[in-house]
Amino acid sequence: MKTRLSSESDEEALVDQAAESRARRLQDFLKGRREYLDLSQEVVADRLEISARAYGNWERGRVHRWTDEKLYSLAEVLEMSEFQTTLLFWYAVARAPQPDLRTPARHADSAGPDTSAFLGDYTAMMNALALPTFVIDQRWDVKMANKAYSELFGGVKSHPTAMPGDNFLRFGLFHPDAPTVLVDHVKWQLAMLAQLSSSIERHGEDRGLQVIRRDVYLHPALRDAYLNDMPDWVLGNGADLVHDQSAVHILRHPNPDVGLQACRLVEETPRALKALGLMRLTLVLVEPDCRLLPDRTASHVHHAP
Repeated sequence: MKTRLSSESDEEALVDQAAESRARRLQDFLKGRREYLDLSQEVVADRLEISARAYGNWERGRVHRWTDEKLYSLAEVLEMSEFQTTLLFWYAVARAPQPDLRTPARHADSAGPDTSAFLGDYTAMMNALALPTFVIDQRWDVKMANKAYSELFGGVKSHPTAMPGDNFLRFGLFHPDAPTVLVDHVKWQLAMLAQLSSSIERHGEDRGLQVIRRDVYLHPALRDAYLNDMPDWVLGNGADLVHDQSAVHILRHPNPDVGLQACRLVEETPRALKALGLMRLTLVLVEPDCRLLPDRTASHVHHAP
């Protein structure tokens, strides 16, 4: 009996610790976002149509109960993106603001013959497209990719854990050849680290995502970027790779006739793929504005050996 009670007490303590951690992160998040926008508590309170004292209590975590209405109002007043709004809900009420359409209802790996036939036809359709297109699961494992995607990364050397055809996040974070394709690599990495954080918030039980985060922590420069640079970047940019569809990155195509290209990552996932827990991404390539090109296009800081 004592052992059982002790176990229950330990579980309750862990739950309390998790809640306290989320509360602290929420306070830092609200204050950081407000200060990034250069707003006083009084201005935010006025926009929310509440007293400055009441908003001060919100920012200090003294809230009897967070409601969706309060959280959506905060997100609007603090000009939060979809990604930031999702973080807000996770910190405040430990859930997403709406049903997560990317949570798999079933896995493609265990699909029946009809689904396998559909995926085969879908791959054929993707191969007819000129732009690099690939399909990933919740941990960013690449499940399908077209010929244009393979050609884009055709010059990448073999790597035991970070090939672009295996996991896109791992490639961008850990492959030493990533900066040869993903130009201005540090900016790509910050977006990828934000994506990792967002994915873990949604799918914290996923072992594959946990291992990627562990490997980030094992690399000092990446760990520093994940813990320090990325949160500040999110406050300003407000998005990860998927949600930041207005962002333009630069990449270098191995075909010299193509060369440097501006790249926008666009999600376009049909319902049939979403039902399998999959997401389709396309790298939309266009001629870059010379003002977007970094001064040292080959430079990189955080790649892992």
